[in-house]
Amino acid sequence: MSEQKITFADQKRKTVENAEFTEDGRYKRKVRSFVLRTGRLSEYQKNAMNTHWADFGLDYQREHFDFSAIYGNNHPVILEIGFGMGKSLVEMAYNNPDKNYLGIEVHTPGVGACIAYALEKKLTNLRLICHDATEILRDSIAEGSLAGLQLFFPDPWHKAKHHKRRIVQPAFITAVMEKLCDGGFIHMATDWQNYAEHMLEVLSANPRLINQSPQGDYIPRPEFRPQTKFEQRGQRLGHGVWDLYFIKAEQVSDS
Repeated sequence: MSEQKITFADQKRKTVENAEFTEDGRYKRKVRSFVLRTGRLSEYQKNAMNTHWADFGLDYQREHFDFSAIYGNNHPVILEIGFGMGKSLVEMAYNNPDKNYLGIEVHTPGVGACIAYALEKKLTNLRLICHDATEILRDSIAEGSLAGLQLFFPDPWHKAKHHKRRIVQPAFITAVMEKLCDGGFIHMATDWQNYAEHMLEVLSANPRLINQSPQGDYIPRPEFRPQTKFEQRGQRLGHGVWDLYFIKAEQVSDS
């Protein structure tokens, strides 16, 4: 029987699956805000990753990304963490050619599907990363280089004992704030009311974040955020959706 060829996409899955181990092979216990759901890559998704990673993919690096070189322009860069299968992210990039989009997702079938859809739309303003978002924020993104952060329907970790695994925590917001430019936005959405209340509490606690809701809570679902199949299904089942939109205020000088 011939030996099966290990492709780039297969290796990417293996890399994500082994993320809980140190370089010397020791187990590393780490609280994560996501589940490593590598899943099964379809041939369609695998081919998209294998053939077009150089066009759309970015790998983790300890140096800051040079966005002007990566995108070939100086348009504002918007980061989305956890884009799922990528359809709404691709649609936003397609509808806003004057903006650059950077998506992070650890679910490799989603990355493959997103690349395939981006190819259909002939996008040039989208790049994707398959890596832990906290490490990308820490090491690969320069301070003040992001125009916005999008976090739509993150894992709610609905059991109280698992709330510490939620990505939206004060430390995470502090890390994001360092990377946002003045006037940059944070846009979150969830269909779990408890998580929405938690998001509102964490975001409101940061003195440089200004809530864009006149009531000081949630905004109506904006037209520019495409609905996902997940969201549409939830609405049919009567689930609510909460959008939060905050702007980073300029630093007040002490002089």
